[in-house]
Amino acid sequence: MKVALLGCGVVGSEVVRLLREQADDLTARVGEPLDLAGIAVRRLDRARDVPVGPELFTTDAAGLVTRDDVDIVVEVVGGIEPVRGWLLAALGAGKSVVSANKALLASDGSTLHDAAAAAGVDLYYEAAVAGAIPLLRPLRESLAGDRVRRVLGIVNGTTNYILTRMDETGASFTEALEEATALGYAEADPTADIDGYDAAAKAAILAQLAFHTRVTLGDVHREGIGAVTAADIASARAMGCTVKALAIAERSSERPGVSVRVHPAMVPRSHPLASVREAFNAVFIEAEAAGQLMFYGRGAGGSPTASAVLGARVAVAPNPVAGRRGAGRSGAVAVQERGRFRNGAGTRGPRWRRRRRTPRRSA
Repeated sequence: MKVALLGCGVVGSEVVRLLREQADDLTARVGEPLDLAGIAVRRLDRARDVPVGPELFTTDAAGLVTRDDVDIVVEVVGGIEPVRGWLLAALGAGKSVVSANKALLASDGSTLHDAAAAAGVDLYYEAAVAGAIPLLRPLRESLAGDRVRRVLGIVNGTTNYILTRMDETGASFTEALEEATALGYAEADPTADIDGYDAAAKAAILAQLAFHTRVTLGDVHREGIGAVTAADIASARAMGCTVKALAIAERSSERPGVSVRVHPAMVPRSHPLASVREAFNAVFIEAEAAGQLMFYGRGAGGSPTASAVLGARVAVAPNPVAGRRGAGRSGAVAVQERGRFRNGAGTRGPRWRRRRRTPRRSA
């Protein structure tokens, strides 16, 4: 099986390393070797600590994904364009795709799903939400015979680290952000994290799988944590709560459709989510038959994300060998509940309100 890799940054380098270190085990699981056909990068002259020769690198991503010898395309570049064009070309050429691109999947995932279905190939994106935490596949496969009522969780490690430090040390938002930046948890420009864009994209993907409907980033009500103060944290503590940035997707109890939102909320300290510290993620799923399920672990970083990418690649790889599509393929998401979406107004459940000194209770 020949694999084309798009991107060789932190995650891409870990994918290459794991692919080489675990070659024998992967061959046993897949049924034949997984070999790199090529790695598309922006610049060829950049030094990279990866165990492959320079002949595998190319700047022609569009050409790489449509090569006849490529069976699977793995994308860890991120962003919308030109990545969308590359993945659509790969799917159109009959290549299965494994992607960690939450922004693209949240904004235009339906186009990729349709392209995969039309070509009869697989589309997997296990690494797009919560890193190595096995979350999307249980939603798509293990709970396929159940009815999910609600998905609730912490899906952004940067904001959780900031709120944890504010709660444990009494630091201000600015001080906690500076600490997160110094430790590498926050980017130089942390807007996507602290304003909730990253969590909103993940919430849209979770809602797509949990409720079998098309949800985009624009359907998600979003509030960041920039307005949270040390006084808010102290008030929450006095009430027996802690403040967490939550992603919530749930069926509406008032009318057909689902509500998807991201915002800071008070979580009682007795709730398991209250004990999720620093850069860890945790997601609760509430289903009618299965009850409450919790998934916990590291939600970001090169190794965890690469682990999820490699797991998805192993799931996809046997299908071309056997001439079939995966039974639990991501592309099988059906539009069963194309209901009305509400951008937060009037939705059930607590949310942060800037005119309030403390957030309402949640969880």
